[in-house]
Amino acid sequence: MLGLAAMLGGEGVLRSATAATSPMDSKKPHFPGTAKHVIHIFCNGGPSHVDTFDPKPMLTKYHGKELPTKNLRTERKTGSALGSPFKFKKYGESGLEVSELFSHVAESIDDICVIRSMHADVPNHEPSLMLMNCGDGRLIRPSFGSWATYGLGTENQNLPGFISMCPGGYPITETANWRSAFLPGVYQGTYLDTKHQDIDKLIANIRNKNLPLKQQRSQLDLVQSLNQQHLERRGHDSHLESRIHSLELAYRMQIQASDAFDTSKEPKHIQEMYGKGVHARQCLMARRLVERGVRFVQLWHGAGQPWDNHDDIEAGHRRLAGQLDQPLGALLKDLKQRGLLDDTLVLWGGEFGRTPVVELPTPGANQGKQNGRDHNHHGFTVWMAGGGVKGGMAYGATDEFGFKAIENRMHVHDLHATMLHLLGFDHEQLTYRYSGRDFRLTDVHGRVVNEVIA
Repeated sequence: MLGLAAMLGGEGVLRSATAATSPMDSKKPHFPGTAKHVIHIFCNGGPSHVDTFDPKPMLTKYHGKELPTKNLRTERKTGSALGSPFKFKKYGESGLEVSELFSHVAESIDDICVIRSMHADVPNHEPSLMLMNCGDGRLIRPSFGSWATYGLGTENQNLPGFISMCPGGYPITETANWRSAFLPGVYQGTYLDTKHQDIDKLIANIRNKNLPLKQQRSQLDLVQSLNQQHLERRGHDSHLESRIHSLELAYRMQIQASDAFDTSKEPKHIQEMYGKGVHARQCLMARRLVERGVRFVQLWHGAGQPWDNHDDIEAGHRRLAGQLDQPLGALLKDLKQRGLLDDTLVLWGGEFGRTPVVELPTPGANQGKQNGRDHNHHGFTVWMAGGGVKGGMAYGATDEFGFKAIENRMHVHDLHATMLHLLGFDHEQLTYRYSGRDFRLTDVHGRVVNEVIA
């Protein structure tokens, strides 16, 4: 009793971690940003830019022939030009051309900035995924979502600030894609396997079947008081602080998580607008999450690298885009009609693009049809919408065949610097001191591309 009394405050309130300032409390950026939330749609595996948002008529002209320029070096051997099997059409007042694969997304093209001059470092999945997510292809670094929540916190203390959804398992490099690395663990992404619809399977142990919320609160207050004393004796320990916060968040999630992830509560016309399937649920959940103040939501297409179509690009991309186009098009329209697109930055893309030439069979790989494309880091496309981005424009360009970015080249570091600027941060000043050095998402690189900012 004496020990318990020592943990009680002057008015009988337990000195729990809930009374302390949370590391995830909403914070002010360096300057007023136009974006407050980010939704990243990740087509892991590498979607083909020349079949989606970067039309190349010269590929049709040279189809089946060698390019007049030398093929650039990629991961595997490549051959003659491979014209796109998909038709392109102009959309919106801007008249930007988009493939038939993304006709629903194209209906919002006047809100989209298509960046056609992206380039990365190497034509391999693992380092390119790490570069796109964490700003470094080789070393352990915090992910973009971790940097965003480190800088801004989150607006809803009852839900994770950074959520990463991937149906059916993990992408390549697994949890490293949403890690916090040397940032405190509280900023790490929360993974959800969205193949599950039942809340108890989507979020394990979300409900305590033995204790009601009031009793759980009393129990947690006692445990957290002991934890706080332990933390004070140990001094600053980010790992322990993260565990204390995770216990509190787990309790609070019981209040709002079931509601946030239950898309069945949406009106019938909204559900029909998004369509059916896991990607419809993911996109609708993303809107519901940013609506409730979650800072960063990442939507992966599926386990592994589904967009990695080394053979039969037509069948593969048609199937994958068919799963995503309607839900993603609905997400853009839904965000806009609710006034959420103004402060929600939407990013679409993969870790790199694909070659404009056919991939040739190699021992142990691609022994099927010879109508697929190899990885291409020399030039590819991503697009952004909302959050202060200029809509209805294409920035930069690849060469006439789509092999290499040649006009207004934009590296992944530049993309990150620009996104951080939209969130209100000077990418050179958003740093974290670790092992005697001030680290940042863009390392020692990156420039803000003002041309894509409204």
